[in-house]
Amino acid sequence: MENSVFRILLILAFISFLYGCGEQASSEERRRPPNFVFILVDDLGWTDLSCFGSSFYETPNIDKLAASGMKFTNAYAACPVCSPTRASILTGKYPARIDATDWFGAPQPSNIEKHWTKDKPLLPAAYTEYMKTEEKTLAEALKEAGYATFFAGKWHLGDEEKYYPEQQGFDINIGGYFRGGPYTGNQYFSPYDNPKMENGPEGEHLPDRLATETAKFIEQHKDSTFLAYLSFYSVHTPLMAREDLEKKYQAKKDSLGLEDEWGQEGERQHRLVQSHPVYAGMIEAMDQAVGKVLDQLKTSGVEDNTVVIFMSDNGGLATSEGHPTTNLPLRAGKGWLYEGGIREPMIVRWPGVTQTGSESHVTVTSTDFYPSMLEMAGITQLPEQHTDGKSFVNVLEGSAEPIHDAIFWHYPHYGNQGGSPGSAIRKGDWKLIHWYEDDRFELFNLKEDIGEEQNVASEHPKEIEILKKELNEWLQDVDGKMPSPNPNAEERRL
Repeated sequence: MENSVFRILLILAFISFLYGCGEQASSEERRRPPNFVFILVDDLGWTDLSCFGSSFYETPNIDKLAASGMKFTNAYAACPVCSPTRASILTGKYPARIDATDWFGAPQPSNIEKHWTKDKPLLPAAYTEYMKTEEKTLAEALKEAGYATFFAGKWHLGDEEKYYPEQQGFDINIGGYFRGGPYTGNQYFSPYDNPKMENGPEGEHLPDRLATETAKFIEQHKDSTFLAYLSFYSVHTPLMAREDLEKKYQAKKDSLGLEDEWGQEGERQHRLVQSHPVYAGMIEAMDQAVGKVLDQLKTSGVEDNTVVIFMSDNGGLATSEGHPTTNLPLRAGKGWLYEGGIREPMIVRWPGVTQTGSESHVTVTSTDFYPSMLEMAGITQLPEQHTDGKSFVNVLEGSAEPIHDAIFWHYPHYGNQGGSPGSAIRKGDWKLIHWYEDDRFELFNLKEDIGEEQNVASEHPKEIEILKKELNEWLQDVDGKMPSPNPNAEERRL
């Protein structure tokens, strides 16, 4: 009897030991730094996804991502145009702090005579036309921590090889160089004639190719820790879609009885209805490419330990270059400091942390990815050069507490899409824009007026003074460069 009891106790102890080992392995697995898939879409508007309100565009794969992670309704790009926002993601700094305030290739005050803005009242501020190599990028920080790093798609952060992805922390670069769009070869279809990517079979579609290359990297590095940075050229101009998708959305437009409708934003015509079949086809093709990458995470067995981040670099193109989309209820679009130019559709899925189908209204901006991803990776000490971003890890864990007292923009340029030089601050529900051309201020309460239709500056003088003071102090802190009077414009008027 005693021997039987003893044997039973031994068996129970052994089972307990095995269970403890399993718990330990499980705990160790949870402590392993996560992989990252960072998906950046070009010129995608806040309401260009089904899960963010579109009833015309179809994005089932991104919708599934949102349903399995967290949507951010108050996420912002650091600039209303591309290069500055891209630099802010990789450096964790506001574009004004690194003097990268316009898209790289835009006019400088020294060559404005060659540009359509030569007769404007102001000369644009001078800016740096590349992301400086002394900046320690997100990719470099993760690489130092043992991550394999991969880049595919649009770079647009410098026009020389020394500024390209492989010199900025990425082990592999597929398709990233100085151009801001697929302007060579057959553009969105092979042959691409892209010096950083071999041509595929004739007619191969660019978003699918970039997704295929990203999926290949994931499979090859499934046993290591990795950063896969998929930076689509889509949905930037030129407006080109697969023929099957263009036909699909033309039929959908006809069946819904949609008519193109137009409003006015300053001197520019402004699209009011999402009804552009080509643009809709571009969005669905991008969504299919996202689906291919997400499927690969599952196939490679790394889905549960991979953080997926989805973001756009600026607002949708609504007032220029074909006017392909509208950002309503937000005002204006790409190139403007109104919400349509800077508020973005953002999604984060961190398995085991983000609640499925959750939504956060906390205000975040593109500088915040740097410290957030490093914290997720277990890197506790940020590089000394990092100054502006705030980690939103606590938000992913369910906190609704603000991480910023205020966020800022500085765009001292004339945008190709009609926007004028200005700066802006958002603090709580208040947003102040300072337009430099006529030294004018606009104040909006975004909670009550998301469309920025009612300028309430005259009704809230105290709020104006508080926000002006904070904006000016921030501009001094970052050494924001200012536009200046254009003497040529004055001479022409005389």
